[in-house]
Amino acid sequence: MNKFILKHITILLISLLIIFGIGFIMLIQPKTDNFLQKPKVLEFRSIDTMKYSRDIAREKLNDSSFDEIIDRQVKQIAETGATHVAIGTPYDEEFIPFLKRWVVAARKYNLKVWFRGNWSGWEGWFGYAKVDRLTHIQKTELFILEHPDLFKDGDVFTACPECENGNAGDPRKNGDVNGHRKFLIYEYEKTKNAFQKIDKDVKSNYNSMNGDIARLVMDRDTTKSLDGIVVIDHYVASSDQLATDIRLLAAQSGGKIILGEYGAPIPDIHGKLTENEQAELLQETFQKLANVEELVGVNYWTSVGGTTALWSHDGKPKKAVKVLSSFFKDK
Repeated sequence: MNKFILKHITILLISLLIIFGIGFIMLIQPKTDNFLQKPKVLEFRSIDTMKYSRDIAREKLNDSSFDEIIDRQVKQIAETGATHVAIGTPYDEEFIPFLKRWVVAARKYNLKVWFRGNWSGWEGWFGYAKVDRLTHIQKTELFILEHPDLFKDGDVFTACPECENGNAGDPRKNGDVNGHRKFLIYEYEKTKNAFQKIDKDVKSNYNSMNGDIARLVMDRDTTKSLDGIVVIDHYVASSDQLATDIRLLAAQSGGKIILGEYGAPIPDIHGKLTENEQAELLQETFQKLANVEELVGVNYWTSVGGTTALWSHDGKPKKAVKVLSSFFKDK
């Protein structure tokens, strides 16, 4: 064998050894938190309809043509891979017929419901008189017992979303952290018992609150009393910060975290974004969230209306819909 052939065989063998060596290193290297990993599918995947199911509830109360809009919005939500639709209609008797129209649409498209309303008097919606804590609990328990037809197994019921905004006040300002905790726990006990009485498997411990409130209120004892769930309505500038905040709160509380509200862009936080920029930001955020083990659910805020909307008022999907759907669906 001449020196020329020997030289080229040697080069070939060295090249093959390098290739196999790199392949072996990649094979044994531990998995890292990167976007190439197959993301988990969240247990709870929801889209919020508050702008339409709450804000214009009285205006559309007797407008039967609005059913077409309800149907379209709920159908589009179901097509994203969502498990739930979040409905913000108040629980006052005046609004029950309107609430039922949303619930009927949800059942039509095989969606569970996250009841995310409240008593109008708690925050002063629609001119209702103020409601105190004890009255809130009593009215809520009675509401569940008197309207069992509204609920199905797998639904979620929140008696008082962002309770800190209501009549009892913000525990960051009034100093009543312990009273706020007791209210959340007692109301949960009453609602859980009420659902047992009507024989419905409905979760009622999704007490959504501002992230700062959660850091103040949700210690380990409180979280344990709420069966290990912490729900935050949380908007921050970066996806890294969002993931970090979730992990830190889970460590502090000892619970699993649900994003009760997240959407983008919020102009004061993210600036004014184009449709393409919204999609890019959500893509980056969902990729980060998909690898946060402490996160078990997301409610995107909101379907239609506002800067974070997924669809225009006439039902045209934004590019963000495709991004959200890829995060929600098992692909």
